[in-house]
Amino acid sequence: MLQKAVILAAGKGKRMGDLTAHIPKPMLPLAGRPMLEHILERLGEAGIRQYLIVIGYYGDQIREHFAGSHFDITYVEQTVVNGTGRAALLARDFTARNPFLLTFGDILTEPANYTGIAAELTEDVDAVLGVKYVSDPYQGAAVYEQNRRVTKIIEKPPIGTSTTNWNSAGLYAFQSAIFAELERIPLSPRGEYEITTAIETWVNTGRNVRMYAMQGDWMDVGRPEDLRKAETIAAED
Repeated sequence: MLQKAVILAAGKGKRMGDLTAHIPKPMLPLAGRPMLEHILERLGEAGIRQYLIVIGYYGDQIREHFAGSHFDITYVEQTVVNGTGRAALLARDFTARNPFLLTFGDILTEPANYTGIAAELTEDVDAVLGVKYVSDPYQGAAVYEQNRRVTKIIEKPPIGTSTTNWNSAGLYAFQSAIFAELERIPLSPRGEYEITTAIETWVNTGRNVRMYAMQGDWMDVGRPEDLRKAETIAAED
């Protein structure tokens, strides 16, 4: 079982509008506690005990909330918020060449999914990409596979063009070799350094990238209208 998890929590969460005017999105309250606290609790239930949180926008609020808590948290600040690839690269020292799990700070899911994706990262697997079945993956990254091995990833495909229903779910397990790849990624068309670019390169060069289908509750809490359903999921804790 993986021992370490990296949580990316540096962004503002622009799609949340005024709700994140003075608070980072991972600290939005769900069932009386910050979303990030629910994520940490669920990671703990999955047996992961050490956490690195990449902070940025109003990061002091995250530090202050968890000061003195029982969580074993290390922090690193992303001073220039220029993409998930650069954020993940900041975790190199924390992971100390060990495999690790990575999740976004606005992904709420069941502990079993953390356990499941970690179990897929065997010695001959370079990365595991969590995916969710959707009607059309146009809002995220379309993931193509053959016998659960990822063969192609298309970021933000136009509506109706995908022939796969698998959408990247914002949860990954990586071998430490990912950091060398993250150093090399170019700017994406959106003007950011993105994790997806590194994974695409690995897929295209024959690395063994597997997919794991998320089970049960999973939610990308990206917009204000998502909060009501997220409250229901968080209330299960």
